[in-house]
Amino acid sequence: MRYDGKAIQASPLEGGFVEVRFDLAGDSVNKLNALTLGELREVVDGLKAARPRGVLLTSGKDVFIVGADVTEFLKLFEASEEEMVGWLMKVHATFCDLEDLDCPSVVAVNGFCLGGGFELALSASYRVLSSAAKVGLPETKLGIFPGWGGTVRLSRLTGADNAIEWIAGGEQNPAADALKIGAADAVVAPEDLREAALQMLRDAADGKLDWKGRREEKKAPLKLNRIEGGMVFEGSKAFVAGKAGPNYPAPVTAIEVMQKGAGLSRDEALKVEAAAFAKIAKSPVAHSLVSVFLADQFVKKVGKKASKAARPVSRAAVLGAGIMGGGIAYQSASKGTPILMKDIAPKALELGMGEAVKLLSKQVERGRLTPDKMAGTLARITPTLSYGDVAHADIVVEAVVENEKVKKSVLAEVEALVKPGTVLASNTSTISITRLAEALKRPEDFCGMHFFNPVPRMPLVEVIRGAKSSEAAIATTVAYAQAMGKTPIVVGDCAGFLVNRVLFPYFTGFEGLLRDGVDYKRIDKVMEKWGWPMGPALLLDVVGIDTGVHADKVMAAAFPDRMAHEGSSAIEKMVEAQRFGQKNGKGFYVWEPQKKGPPKKIVDAWTEETMKAHAKATPEVSDQEIVERMMLPMLLECSRCLEDGIVATPVEVDIALVYGLGFPPFRGGIFRWADSLGAAAVLAAARKYAPLGALYAPTKQLTDLAAAGKGFHGE
Repeated sequence: MRYDGKAIQASPLEGGFVEVRFDLAGDSVNKLNALTLGELREVVDGLKAARPRGVLLTSGKDVFIVGADVTEFLKLFEASEEEMVGWLMKVHATFCDLEDLDCPSVVAVNGFCLGGGFELALSASYRVLSSAAKVGLPETKLGIFPGWGGTVRLSRLTGADNAIEWIAGGEQNPAADALKIGAADAVVAPEDLREAALQMLRDAADGKLDWKGRREEKKAPLKLNRIEGGMVFEGSKAFVAGKAGPNYPAPVTAIEVMQKGAGLSRDEALKVEAAAFAKIAKSPVAHSLVSVFLADQFVKKVGKKASKAARPVSRAAVLGAGIMGGGIAYQSASKGTPILMKDIAPKALELGMGEAVKLLSKQVERGRLTPDKMAGTLARITPTLSYGDVAHADIVVEAVVENEKVKKSVLAEVEALVKPGTVLASNTSTISITRLAEALKRPEDFCGMHFFNPVPRMPLVEVIRGAKSSEAAIATTVAYAQAMGKTPIVVGDCAGFLVNRVLFPYFTGFEGLLRDGVDYKRIDKVMEKWGWPMGPALLLDVVGIDTGVHADKVMAAAFPDRMAHEGSSAIEKMVEAQRFGQKNGKGFYVWEPQKKGPPKKIVDAWTEETMKAHAKATPEVSDQEIVERMMLPMLLECSRCLEDGIVATPVEVDIALVYGLGFPPFRGGIFRWADSLGAAAVLAAARKYAPLGALYAPTKQLTDLAAAGKGFHGE
């Protein structure tokens, strides 16, 4: 049999076998888009007619199949449930026909094999994995679950408990783990993959392997009695529901699907899976999480384009150790770029190195890193007290105290030592890059590089373009952020840049509610229920209330019409009382140290009394009004950032807030959330709160969108 498609090629092999090779034209990876699925149907029909002795499935790319084409999802999700079930059953028919061929089949998995790609691999008789391969079913991270037989086949191959862990967790798993649970049949060195898969195929065709018995097991109900099934599924549902939370239903739904299908044949269980998938795919959560995924891909493409003019970075430096400097050094070194960590105090260097050691030790403890690799990473960090060592760096990240005078002095000093073309980047959260550049002789080599704390966990980096920043400086900084495993977004220069600029109107809304006598604990609970990882009072305690006051003054000076306030704010009163949050054990809450884990949050009588005295009114405020008064200022400031050209697209704003602030992903981003309400409804809400001041004043953009009946994303 021969087949020469744009995504799949089939050719005969010696011994009566056929190789089916996935090699999608015009793309760097294989994915199961409409073209590939259509060709797969034709190939499977051809195999049924040709009746070979066996089928070898391979890839012409560096990966096997990365999954379904997510760019096609949102259009598919617009179909009715009935139409979606029909589409799913067509895919099921193709996979089942492959599984039911009158010959064995072996998949040679050479790289990533995820989602629908892994579901396809599960339909083959056997799976041979390269030791470099990673497999998994990440669909729950998109608000859905495996819909092409993953819940049915994986549970029958590995047992329900393993399948639940893999599907609910949505992680990418190394080949060794797949072999351990039975999702793979062999793991070999990359160079041995093809021959090992062929040998397994020969053995199966020669009757040395019971491939027909294996297939019958996959088609039969799960081997669980009623009591065992109840323990596995009910226990898992409770645990997963607690971990996922009420806003992410997909993991629990996936377990329910496995439970319903456990006592059914393969074909009947697939019908259960299809019906449940069609229902959850229509949910707002699925739409939002797929939108976040696509937004992430868009931002990465923009970043790739922005980094084209980058200068090579073979050695970096960070000025200022401590927690932030140590985090930057760790991130750079762990991703392979050697870095100098410079400070004026030996104790600070010890703190910075200690932070790196702590982060690496945790990975070793969890088995994610070997001691040898930890040692290699630490060897790429060079602590130094001397500026002279910085002279050979290709990029220098300044991360000293957030003080304009100090930063200018440090930047001017280091500029005199480095070669022309070396990029200087300031990790500032509020200070104007254009103003900082006034201290430099080569302002074209300078820009902002704003990391978020904690550096290893927060994916966002804001790259700030000053008035004189060159394209090469921006490109090099973007490329370095990407090399560190971060998601860079290029933003314009203004107070707070993008993320902090839009965060402080949110805090100003919080201050307004406190002045109106709304309990800070209630505000925290309402906003956490809405989806934020922590409410505003708790967030201020974690970030540092003194840091919040400093930034608040910067923002108030820059945007006095909407961010200034009369008299002392609640957070200023906290700082006056030496209450800085978690860092000194007292803020809105009191923080009690624990022997293990983070400090315990305790409600404090001082805060209760102070907030009551701070209040100027006691109106009745609903939970919905709390959300509106907190979120509208942030949304409107995001709109102003677009109008001012601080950021280029609504998509970048959505991702910046998800990655930089923890905006609830299940809402899709702040502009996706606004679009779900409708511009007219948002405009009406803004006008409702107009008496509260300029913070709630509608932007021209919002007014125009409401008049045109469009959303921020143009839909």
